[in-house]
Amino acid sequence: MKKVLIINGHPDKQSFNMALAEAYLEGANKSKALVSQINIADLNFNPNLQFGYRKRTTLEPDLTAAIEKIKEAEHLVWVFPMWWYGYPAIMKGFIERTFLPGIAYEPIEGKPFPKKLFKGKSARIIITADTPRWYDYLFMKQPAINQFKKGTLQFCGINPVKVSYIAPLKDSSLDFRGKWLKKVSLLGEKLL
Repeated sequence: MKKVLIINGHPDKQSFNMALAEAYLEGANKSKALVSQINIADLNFNPNLQFGYRKRTTLEPDLTAAIEKIKEAEHLVWVFPMWWYGYPAIMKGFIERTFLPGIAYEPIEGKPFPKKLFKGKSARIIITADTPRWYDYLFMKQPAINQFKKGTLQFCGINPVKVSYIAPLKDSSLDFRGKWLKKVSLLGEKLL
């Protein structure tokens, strides 16, 4: 039985991102997967990596539980909006506080790249934006996707990482949103 973890990085529980996370969950529940969820906005933690990597900040219980869920999962589904060509501050803080040395990767003395501790996991990024895909791709060079996919997930060994880019969301029709909810539910059903 495949273990799937859905992580919603949008701070607003009334957002379309929440609906997308729920659509994936609905689809995944039709499979034989064991599915769990993390809504980052529901967690009680300080998003500030207070000492950088010089000294470990004590992990709050919610982060300890989240780390265990991430370690146990075989497939991670990240749902979040692109804001200022990055992701929300609360999600950035969550990643900085959970994707730590000894948990997500292990530095190797004298080597520029670490041992990847999350090998064997796959991921799906579901990102919403107001920026049309062609503009994000051609002119901006996909900074949010590259940072998260390559600079975080693949850096820690998670591969493959597939991306669903949903845009433009601003002023989108109910039909547009409904079609994406169906697509995301199918992704969940197929555990993609």
